Amino acid sequence: MSKVKDSYSKSLLHQRIFRMVICIFFCLIALLPFVLLVMNATRDSESIKAGVSLIPSTHLIENWKNLMIKQNGMQITLQKAILNSATITIPGTFLAVYFSALTAYGIHVYDFKFKKFAWAFIMAVMMVPSQISIIGFYRFMLDLKLIDTYIPLIIPTIAAPTVVFFMKQYMESTLSLEMIEAARIDGSKEWHTFNRIILPIMKPAVATQAIFQFIAQWNNLFTPTILLTTDSKKTLPMFVQLLSSNQFRTDYGVVYVGLFVTIIPLVVVYLVLSKYIVAGVALGGVKG
Repeated sequence: MSKVKDSYSKSLLHQRIFRMVICIFFCLIALLPFVLLVMNATRDSESIKAGVSLIPSTHLIENWKNLMIKQNGMQITLQKAILNSATITIPGTFLAVYFSALTAYGIHVYDFKFKKFAWAFIMAVMMVPSQISIIGFYRFMLDLKLIDTYIPLIIPTIAAPTVVFFMKQYMESTLSLEMIEAARIDGSKEWHTFNRIILPIMKPAVATQAIFQFIAQWNNLFTPTILLTTDSKKTLPMFVQLLSSNQFRTDYGVVYVGLFVTIIPLVVVYLVLSKYIVAGVALGGVKG
């Protein structure tokens, strides 16, 4: 009997070691692009062209100074590009997360005539790529005279079907309808119930989707490139694109410094909210 237990324990130990090795391997693969980006930010353009290196160099300050010099020949500065991206991303992330949670709450809690149709419509919209509707969206914004403004980049984020789907699945796993009924019996209004009771319960899901939405909107290059025409209104990804244009294409050290600056806010947001992401993904998954 003891031999069987020892054999079983060894088997479990081997399985754990194997899983750990696999996780470390995939972790290294995920981190490799970030490491290369940071290393290239410290190298000069010629060494970057020469090949890949994981050894840091001493050209980081030089590349940063060159970036500051070259932005003087552009119509927008790095600081202004960061401010523009923040102006779009922060309210856009809030609107996407809050109103998606509100929509999921309404579909999950209330019974109404076209509930199944509404949910099916949201799922159908989720499968439509944004590139398909961009021409119609552009013409619509042109008719409203909203081209070259931030409004078309902020307000439409309210409609985020992927976030709605995640929030609803999370509610089905964690939110008890009896709790809502109890709050109503105690005299709590619907808005008060959602804002003071439901949202704190959904904190892991909200934090998880806030990370995803912030990253997606901060890195968004496609829609701003189409809608924004004034150089002073361009976002940080558009600023980095200007660095890699024909005028600056040879100075890859400057380009990588710009990319490095771009990912700093993303890393900060992830570090602040990462403690919620595991719980959010686990509880928000589709139930079998």
